[in-house]
Amino acid sequence: MRRTAPRATAAAVAEPEPEQTVAPAPAPAPAAAAPVQPLRTEFEFELPRGYVDDSGTVHRHGVMRLATARDELVPLRDMRVQENPAYLSVVLLGRVITRLGTLPLVHDGVVENMFASDLAFLQDFYRQVNAEGHTRAAVTCPHCEEPFEVELGGSRLGES
Repeated sequence: MRRTAPRATAAAVAEPEPEQTVAPAPAPAPAAAAPVQPLRTEFEFELPRGYVDDSGTVHRHGVMRLATARDELVPLRDMRVQENPAYLSVVLLGRVITRLGTLPLVHDGVVENMFASDLAFLQDFYRQVNAEGHTRAAVTCPHCEEPFEVELGGSRLGES
């Protein structure tokens, strides 16, 4: 609706009143968001026994990165995996372990020569790192009704 200014007399000229509009209500201020955590892509580990290289040096501390879809698909074309599916975890771990002690390079040949207990540890660690939030379930004790989490059994390594 537009209003008109009162008629002006010759002595004074009145300015017209501005249009009256209803301003939209201001948007609510966004709630204070929790600080965004950067995606963690590398995870340190310590082998139970350690990899012993050709010179006798024991390497226990290492780093594993998150696996990509490619990491899980490429080994399936490897002839060793096609002949023996159990070899999948060796090839896969050789792709995602980025550092082990002072070794200049970690590859499937290194993983192949690890102690069985270290291989089992790395397979479990791989599952935990790559299935974060998917391998644990919240449960309640039927006796005391105390809540706790359990680790769910996973599939074989590389079969996510």
